[in-house]
Amino acid sequence: MSRRGRLFVFVAGALGISALFVWGFSGLPDFGVQPSVYGEQLSERAVDERHATNVVAATTFDYRGLDTMIEEFILFSAVIGILLLLRAQRDEEEDAPHDMAESRRPLPTSDAVRVFGLGLIGPTILFGTYVVAHGHLTPGGGFQGGVVLASGLLLVYLAGEFLSFERLAPEKLMEATEAVAAWTYVAVGLAGLVAGGLFLTNFLPLGRIGDVFSAGMIPLINVAVALEVAAAFVLLSDEFLEQAVLVRKRDRS
Repeated sequence: MSRRGRLFVFVAGALGISALFVWGFSGLPDFGVQPSVYGEQLSERAVDERHATNVVAATTFDYRGLDTMIEEFILFSAVIGILLLLRAQRDEEEDAPHDMAESRRPLPTSDAVRVFGLGLIGPTILFGTYVVAHGHLTPGGGFQGGVVLASGLLLVYLAGEFLSFERLAPEKLMEATEAVAAWTYVAVGLAGLVAGGLFLTNFLPLGRIGDVFSAGMIPLINVAVALEVAAAFVLLSDEFLEQAVLVRKRDRS
């Protein structure tokens, strides 16, 4: 196709997409006005029915818990796919391309960064644990808390070195944690199926509204999701760091 033809196709596609966006945005409600029958029903009933003061968590892990489980396994599958692709390169016989960008080589960690990073590890992990444990009471939950927990472990690498990070979060342990945590969600759903006849039916005491030990099975799912997310991000970071180390080794040889 000629350049003029490609330009015509691009312009036609861009105009079509622009018209579609304009049409879609013109149908949106005014800012701050969002009529939602389902949202109103959940706001009125979720706290009393599920004893979770965080209606978003009740919706995510109970009313639409099956959708959330599928989303969790999307992350699980994506991480597995990335790990398989990257680890396959370790066994390749071809030499890695020579890295001519000297500025990309890691600089020695300063004492200030080490001290500041080490001081943040404990508070970061503590905050992540709080976000997970109180996910059914306040804004937060397993997905957000899992990312914070993974950040706490990554601070070990930023404040120290790659070997320290690997010792604290060994690859095999992270793989097992991700797999077990992901399938714990399924196990909780199957337990509800056995106990109540429906998948993800609550089978635990609801407790008192506002208590940490309340909301039935929601906190249990929260913890499972948090461990899966944290392990997934740690595994990805570990694999990318492994690739960086491998490239540098081949570049020196």
